[in-house]
Amino acid sequence: MPQNTHTDLELFARCAAGFEGTLSRELKGLAVRRVRPLKGGAAFFGSLADAYRVCLWSRIATRVQLVLARLDARDADALYAGVTRMPWETHIASGTTISVQAHGENARLRNTQFTALKVKDAVCDRLRAARGGRPDVDPHDPDLAIDISVRENHATIYLNLSGPSLHRREYRAQSVQTEAPLKETLAAGVLLAAGWDRLAREGTAFADPMCGSGTLAIEAALIKADIAPGSLRTRWGFTGWAQHDDALWSEIAGEARHRADSPCEQGILFVAGDIDTRAISIARANAERAGVAHMIDFYVAGAEHLGSRLEAACGSLPERGLIAVNPPYGHRLQTSGRLSGTYAALAQGIASLPEAWRMAAITPDAGIDTALGRRASRTIPCFNGPIRTAVRIYDTMPSQRTEVEVVSLSGVRHAVFAAEKNSGQFAARLRKVAKERAKWARKTDVTCYRIYDADLPEYALSIDLFTACYPDGERFIRVEERPAPASIDADQADIRFSDACALIPAVLDIDRANMHVQGRPRRDGGGRQRPGQDPLVIHIEERGHVLEANLSARRDTGLPLDQRAVRELIGSKSRGVRFLSLGSYAGAPAVYAAVGGAAEITMVDPAQSYLDWARRAMEENGFSGRRYRFERSELAAWLRSARRSGRAFDLVYCDASAIAGCVLPEQIAGMLASDGTLILMAGPRTFEIDGRALEAAGFSLEDMTARTIPPDFERTPKIHRCWLVTRRSH
Repeated sequence: MPQNTHTDLELFARCAAGFEGTLSRELKGLAVRRVRPLKGGAAFFGSLADAYRVCLWSRIATRVQLVLARLDARDADALYAGVTRMPWETHIASGTTISVQAHGENARLRNTQFTALKVKDAVCDRLRAARGGRPDVDPHDPDLAIDISVRENHATIYLNLSGPSLHRREYRAQSVQTEAPLKETLAAGVLLAAGWDRLAREGTAFADPMCGSGTLAIEAALIKADIAPGSLRTRWGFTGWAQHDDALWSEIAGEARHRADSPCEQGILFVAGDIDTRAISIARANAERAGVAHMIDFYVAGAEHLGSRLEAACGSLPERGLIAVNPPYGHRLQTSGRLSGTYAALAQGIASLPEAWRMAAITPDAGIDTALGRRASRTIPCFNGPIRTAVRIYDTMPSQRTEVEVVSLSGVRHAVFAAEKNSGQFAARLRKVAKERAKWARKTDVTCYRIYDADLPEYALSIDLFTACYPDGERFIRVEERPAPASIDADQADIRFSDACALIPAVLDIDRANMHVQGRPRRDGGGRQRPGQDPLVIHIEERGHVLEANLSARRDTGLPLDQRAVRELIGSKSRGVRFLSLGSYAGAPAVYAAVGGAAEITMVDPAQSYLDWARRAMEENGFSGRRYRFERSELAAWLRSARRSGRAFDLVYCDASAIAGCVLPEQIAGMLASDGTLILMAGPRTFEIDGRALEAAGFSLEDMTARTIPPDFERTPKIHRCWLVTRRSH
């Protein structure tokens, strides 16, 4: 097998997802050759000196790996055979401890632990045959780490030259850091993406008004002072490699020390503040260990004081500079209510800066643009740990924030900060439709209804109004994000949604605390703004019935507004009947049936919390006793048991989305007594009802969809489907 020479090594530098391009530019600046960005990092070629230099000087890379071989990995035997043919005796010296880690899988190698064990056995067997002894394995702190990456039927074998992750600069005391600190490599990525390496050479100022443990400010100062990010590290992966050249490494490390010893410009041009005294104490200690504390003015104050702190530290307000900030994330450190105050403080702080300043913020919330009244000129999608986020770069800091002038329903004029001036079109449309819907609601005695239903496709959301019966007449809003058209950039859609949420309370004359925002689910498991909000449960009155609505629920608020006519249909058919609700639906169908005169009511639901919700609704409306049954069971299992025992009902309500894929409509209809009726609901894609199968089973079918879609849902007529299924008498 041909080996890499020390003048033509193939290497791979890993980095946080999203920073592959920035890492590639950094590597080119380190004069390595044939740099190619790939998913998760960048491949490059160079000498052993280049490899050492990247380990020491890369600010973004998390790991530097030497490619040893690419092998057949169609199965474990093929991989084992390939690894045993490799000259491990030239890489692993006697007495060296090793570890083996595997990533990826294929059809035959599905378990990474098994793959790593197979490679470890092959390495040890090769060395035992060559030397008569196996190396010791240390999975936690090895002298030399071997990495395997499996993809399809091939495996790439690497040596980890950098050792522990390069984000460990060793200027942090691990046990005394702030909550959720930014990794050093990620902080450096933010700075380099914003062009700080060039700005630092030009002598511009730097500020972080929400510095936490000080990582952004310290990394910025290290760049300014030309200090190698690895200069404090005492542990490297390559020192356990048999081909390590200690004299060459000492020379490269010495060059780095000489560069760091060069005098920097005098005067404070770095400021870093936080409202937390403890955070500032930690940040200052970190900066001391990093050797840059003399360059940074740390202070305790809110972000709104940024301008005055810069002026005091630098002698006058610098004309140019970079703000880099990692604002608190609503679902990690603060509730969304406090987050809006944080953004307001930041907006106030940057308002006093000259326009030539720029800002970089790493945040999962595109709504920061709305709060700042400024649009990011560039965004770099990335991850901060498991959180999907983005670096938002603002190339200038115009003194005027973008404001949208709106007139509320009551005629009050407001100026609302927004990212886009065009969001005024949304405000105007919302005011128009809200006035029309309010007029219709007064005429029809409807207190809860849909106001806006993605009327403008660019502002893809729905807005529902709920009027509480206690506190008497207090109004609440539920905003739900909808998928934007494919032609609209995802970041643009996020910003418009945030703008809309800022404008809605002003247009509708509603307290912002009475608005609940439900973002669409994200691939990382969350919805925008959802985690930080408190549950919002209210009581409303509909046609004289008191019902409980949970506006913060992900799917079921307990009062689907599009089924208003369906609930009235239940009430009209309930006199003297045995009523079955398959799914409790917060008790709303049962309450209508009870008021309509049902002789007995049975509610079946697999969730006790939903049955409790339904029981509260029934009792709130004066219905309790043995005639009203609350049965906890999986619906499909309950139907099978009920049919076997011969139970029958005169009126059945079921939303098929609760049991779709488990039960056929004719099986549900099988619960009907002679001349009984099933009110069957379905979503637009739940299932297609087979009318002929129902007819053959002795049922008649009537499509009630058009008659049950209320006027406030006319823009989404496919929001539900509704059928009446009736058992024909013999």
